[in-house]
Amino acid sequence: MAWILIVFLILLGGLIAPFGDILGTKIGKARFSILKLRPKKTATIVTIITGGFISAISIGLLILVSEEFRQRLFVDIPFLQKTLEESKKALLPLQEERKQLEEKINNKEKELNKLKSDVNEFRRGNVVFKRGQTLFIAEVTSNPSIKLNLRKIYNSADRYVQKIVIPNKKEIQNILLWRPSDISEIEGVTQKGGSWILLIKSATNVLRGDNFVFVYPELLQNKTILKKGEVITSEILDNKDLDYKKINSKIKTLLRKTRDKIKLRGSIVNEMTTRGDFIKKIRDSLKINQNNKYLLEVVSLKDSKTADPIIVELNITKL
Repeated sequence: MAWILIVFLILLGGLIAPFGDILGTKIGKARFSILKLRPKKTATIVTIITGGFISAISIGLLILVSEEFRQRLFVDIPFLQKTLEESKKALLPLQEERKQLEEKINNKEKELNKLKSDVNEFRRGNVVFKRGQTLFIAEVTSNPSIKLNLRKIYNSADRYVQKIVIPNKKEIQNILLWRPSDISEIEGVTQKGGSWILLIKSATNVLRGDNFVFVYPELLQNKTILKKGEVITSEILDNKDLDYKKINSKIKTLLRKTRDKIKLRGSIVNEMTTRGDFIKKIRDSLKINQNNKYLLEVVSLKDSKTADPIIVELNITKL
């Protein structure tokens, strides 16, 4: 059917085309004019109309004879147009998401470049304080002269940081830069009463020789972390654990658990001091009897608050 239709359209076009050419030639010779146009242009227009007529007849026959063509023309094409519009609408959120991802990638690249720069500065030894590092620690207790006490703390922190950042500068100046809202927040909280620990932290990496250091505060409640004589952590040594290698491993694990527990309670101290030669104490106990179980306990030797040093000893007891 399709081949017959194609052959028919070719023959039809072949028949109509000479007719249009002959008609245009006759109109040109007859000096016929349409809309006051020159005869030559009139003949050209007649030829064009004839060509359009051929196309119109071809499309009309295809619509009339071919069901598949009608399906494609009146059903598939509108459906495809609608699908295209829906796809464009669905693509908009994806384009927005792509834009956000590109922004994130750009930000990460900037962070990476800054990190590379920081690493280079570290290698050159120019960085004296890292971003987020605590520069100064002070205990603040609420009282009628709290504002004056805070001013003294700020000045002490200023002088301390200046000696590290600009050690050769004799002129005393305010090197720390605060946000006014941070100062107001500190005063507002501390005036409510209680005991507090004020941490002054660096907001950026600080290079030796910088004239200013941007800082921000962190206020922590000054609470009791440990009491004297308190058992912080403990561990049992079985018969199978009584060789020195396993004992050393147990002790390291026990001290690590102790540090973690103290941190969870709110201590800001990074180091823990151990008193006494507990390794010798344990070895002496094990020499007496290797067939018993032992209890290892980490005991606090003093009361300690949020910023106080942690001092402990390790006791061993035969079970």
